[in-house]
Amino acid sequence: MNATQTGIIAGLVLGLAAAQSFGTFLITLAVGVIGLVVGRVLDGELDLGDVFGRGKDK
Repeated sequence: MNATQTGIIAGLVLGLAAAQSFGTFLITLAVGVIGLVVGRVLDGELDLGDVFGRGKDK
């Protein structure tokens, strides 16, 4: 299991622990996406400099 998979699973588990309503769904979705992004960064598949507009050439 790589960091991307671990990140999204951790994010979803943390989101499910929040509450039991539609708000829970939204929290779970948001925390899952955060976990996915963190996992991609740790795997080296996503460069935050490119996401925020700062390229490697500057």
